[in-house]
Amino acid sequence: MTARRVVAFGGGHGLSASLRALRHCAPELDLDITAVVTVGDDGGSSGRLRAERGGLPPGDLRQALVALAGDHPATRRSAGLFQHRFAAVPVGVPEAGATEPGPAAGDGPDRDGAARRGTDGASAGTDGLTGHAVGNLVLCGLMELLGDPVAALEHAGAMLGAVGRVLPMSRQPVGIEARVRGADPAAPDEVRTVSGQHQVAVTTGRVESLRLTPSAPPACAEAIEAIRAADWLIFGPGSWYTSVLPHLLVPQLADAIVSTSARRLVTLNLAAEKETLGLSVADHLAALHWYLPELKVDLVLADAKAVGDPEPVERAAESLGARLVLAPVAVVDGTPRHDPAALGAALVPVLGADR
Repeated sequence: MTARRVVAFGGGHGLSASLRALRHCAPELDLDITAVVTVGDDGGSSGRLRAERGGLPPGDLRQALVALAGDHPATRRSAGLFQHRFAAVPVGVPEAGATEPGPAAGDGPDRDGAARRGTDGASAGTDGLTGHAVGNLVLCGLMELLGDPVAALEHAGAMLGAVGRVLPMSRQPVGIEARVRGADPAAPDEVRTVSGQHQVAVTTGRVESLRLTPSAPPACAEAIEAIRAADWLIFGPGSWYTSVLPHLLVPQLADAIVSTSARRLVTLNLAAEKETLGLSVADHLAALHWYLPELKVDLVLADAKAVGDPEPVERAAESLGARLVLAPVAVVDGTPRHDPAALGAALVPVLGADR
């Protein structure tokens, strides 16, 4: 039997959960897994590297690679290294009795503005590595060395013994902008433009529309090829406005998604995030139609406890041409996180079914 080719879209922790679930399907299904990852991150370590070095923000790409890392002890150790984040190390505090030299010409606070004044009056700060994940630096270095993000991701995947492929949705970074009502709590009815993935993700207002800058970034050619050859496309779980919907806003990706013969599955989130406060579970599905009206979906997978009354969600799924499948896919401690083993178990009969 030939492998079933699955393409999963997203970014961050949601895509990581989906990829780990797909790996749990491996004993029963022969899957060829490709992750297509958003490239709009502008916060934290990724944002710093994007601003300072240019190129793609590496954080979401790193998380997808780690989720697909092989099970050999050496590759698991390498995956742990990729996730290791440098802790703050105080610098610039002179030893007792030593005279602290003044700053050289042109020197100032470290590039993250972390320098500060200690309570004893001594200058203290953190070095430039603080907060960076090792894997982000490795990917940044590989992209500079090889000159192509896809080649860099293939090399990193080989380092981690990855059991699938990770691709960016575009070879160039994108910006994310949203029109948000009530972004300023003091003006709840005012609509403002909020720029940047991080700011959109943490907004306390209601997102009314979303766009990318540039509005039509070139899609990664390898991602388009994977979509056209796929048996299944999987969207979600993940941050709806900043990880899931951006794929539908890349025109070439959107065309491939609606024209492929692959079946399409949407995995719903377990709880609203800041960026989707006010959106019902059914509204999440309506947003897919709003941004890509031609999109047809075969199945919607959701946790029964998270859905509550299934009737509105069933109607929203049917409006996309989909059937709603309910399964217990959350971790048992009650937190709104998907259990990769439970999600994988729910995916087996879905992905394994013949047309």
